[in-house]
Amino acid sequence: MPAKLSVNLNAVAMLRNRRDLPWPSVTGLGRIALAAGAHGLTVHPRPDERHTRHSDLPEIRALIDDEFPAAEFNIEGYPNEDFLALVEKNQPEQVTLVPDDPAQATSDHGWNFVAQAAFLTPIVKRLKRGGFRVSLFSDADPAGVNAARDTGADRIELYTGPYGSCHSDSAKAAKILEKLGKTADAAIAAGLQVNAGHDLTVNNLPALARRIPALAEVSIGHGLTADALEYGMAGAVGRFLKACGW
Repeated sequence: MPAKLSVNLNAVAMLRNRRDLPWPSVTGLGRIALAAGAHGLTVHPRPDERHTRHSDLPEIRALIDDEFPAAEFNIEGYPNEDFLALVEKNQPEQVTLVPDDPAQATSDHGWNFVAQAAFLTPIVKRLKRGGFRVSLFSDADPAGVNAARDTGADRIELYTGPYGSCHSDSAKAAKILEKLGKTADAAIAAGLQVNAGHDLTVNNLPALARRIPALAEVSIGHGLTADALEYGMAGAVGRFLKACGW
């Protein structure tokens, strides 16, 4: 089965937040994305709420519950106590833990699973006890996957930013793609499922899907939102679903 598509709404929220106005509507565009066939919605509610606001989360939860019960809600973020309380309040199907500093513009690296195992393991246990699927943001490093598994997580999410940045260097992209693929191979062998996200486009996604045929999910925000400016949200979702293999 092709990778499922989760639409990250942060770029939509960032555009809305440029003005003190209710448009573009985060939930409205989420509704269009799900109606067009997206399998879920992702948000990354940072502490300063510069993108998704905390008040968006119950609205997205209600949208999925009321209109698209087969879809999934994925909340990602750095697991401090405020974030964990936000997750427990809004009950996503999946929680993706990222090692972001609050000042970062966007996620730009994965966890050091060996060095941060003592930090992550009790957090993963708490989330699993709450009934959430847990995914951990991961660099392209096969050596770290056993330590990721040992935290109790269900999945890793491959950080594909370096791959996406090679849009004009096909040889470099191929090398990074193979490293991502080997990391996915190791993760699957260790019993983990594999997600991917960051700077994925309709141009680079098919090669990733071919190299990692067991890819479970891709979470895409910036590239899909940029596409939506040209093709509309429904059209952009259709293009990315096709790129995934649907």
